[in-house]
Amino acid sequence: MTILTIGYEGLDIDTFMSLLVEHGVETVVDIRELPLSRKPGFSKKALANALNLSGLEYVHMVELGCPKPVRDRYRVDGNWKHYTDGFLKHLKAQGTAVTELSDLASATNCVLLCYEADFNFCHRSMVANAVRDFCGLDVKHIKATDLRTRNPVSLPLAAA
Repeated sequence: MTILTIGYEGLDIDTFMSLLVEHGVETVVDIRELPLSRKPGFSKKALANALNLSGLEYVHMVELGCPKPVRDRYRVDGNWKHYTDGFLKHLKAQGTAVTELSDLASATNCVLLCYEADFNFCHRSMVANAVRDFCGLDVKHIKATDLRTRNPVSLPLAAA
């Protein structure tokens, strides 16, 4: 089995939903500490409603979000190593949440959701790796380019 990740930066809600369908996602696990967004359709309530109407499950795991002090420091210094160190320290204290997520990801096709398009610079990669280390699931990162070969018209201009 595999745990998927996705960032919605640069995506509209329709393209996002198409990517979920394309990858057979059953459950979206929102790992933003604060599931709010200025992008239409990506705040917690609107997203949960859209997913549920499409037959998908929405789960918010606040414990796996990046704590505000870590995010704030990164905004100031832009130091990815500091960010990574801060988040991994937080993640080590979230054993129960990692176990719950591992159980969920072993039972359903899950995708971890956050904003950042580049998984290399997002805490969702670290959460996915923690699940992989805990229960052996593979990790796959969904990218906006995954739809290019099938439906390039639905991609936002910034991603094309």
